[in-house]
Amino acid sequence: MILIAERINAGFKDIADALREREKGPVQEWARRQAGQGADYLDVNIGAISKEPSDMRWMVEAVQEAVSTPICVDSTRVEVLKAGLNAGDGRPFLINSTTADPGKLEQVVPLAAEHGASLIGVAMDQRGSPQDVDRRVENAAQIFAVATDAGLSPEQIFLDPILMPVRFMQEQGPNVLEAITQYTMLSDPPPHISVGLSNIRSQTSQKKLIARTFAVMAMARGLDAAICDVMDDGLLDAIATAELVLNKEIYSDAYLKAFRMKKGAS
Repeated sequence: MILIAERINAGFKDIADALREREKGPVQEWARRQAGQGADYLDVNIGAISKEPSDMRWMVEAVQEAVSTPICVDSTRVEVLKAGLNAGDGRPFLINSTTADPGKLEQVVPLAAEHGASLIGVAMDQRGSPQDVDRRVENAAQIFAVATDAGLSPEQIFLDPILMPVRFMQEQGPNVLEAITQYTMLSDPPPHISVGLSNIRSQTSQKKLIARTFAVMAMARGLDAAICDVMDDGLLDAIATAELVLNKEIYSDAYLKAFRMKKGAS
């Protein structure tokens, strides 16, 4: 499971304040903490408080000073994505994200190809977020086709079927699970499949339990990446156990410890 750590996001007050004040401390502390938990990527998002490319550059540079973990640059604005990528020090990058909107694909896919970056493709289009399985699959297939035509390998493509909050759109859970299953059939080897895991738990009373349960269910369908709370040890234990039950790891009594060692967790 590829863990994309979610916490360096200006949607959180401490990161927003750090960005406004150009105070590296909180950004770098979260970078170190999440890297220490075994994150494969650190998502870096300047949020809605800024549209300035220079803010993304500053945040990426701050993270790079603190840890060697690859970075996921996260923005809906192409110029902001470019600034983050151009600040790179040679480590692998993941771009979050493009949609199936042709105008967005034309801008973001070449950017990924130019920088040798991996790319998250969110299965929405000009009409907005899909509510059924078919549109989720159609949009994902469109993203996949454009990305592979541009030279990206399936290994560089992460398809996101759009996870909805269970509190408000409970009927969408089965649709996401079925879309994940169908994504695994797009190619051999298949692309990565990712979700924003915290979306499903939004405004619920059992946030951690809901996220953990969905992660395990989705992994059984083919999910192999998630933007998630890597500080939740219970979530990491659930993921490690799912990999064991799915025969992706060899059993030992110390399999939880082995999972963290494999991830490079401290």
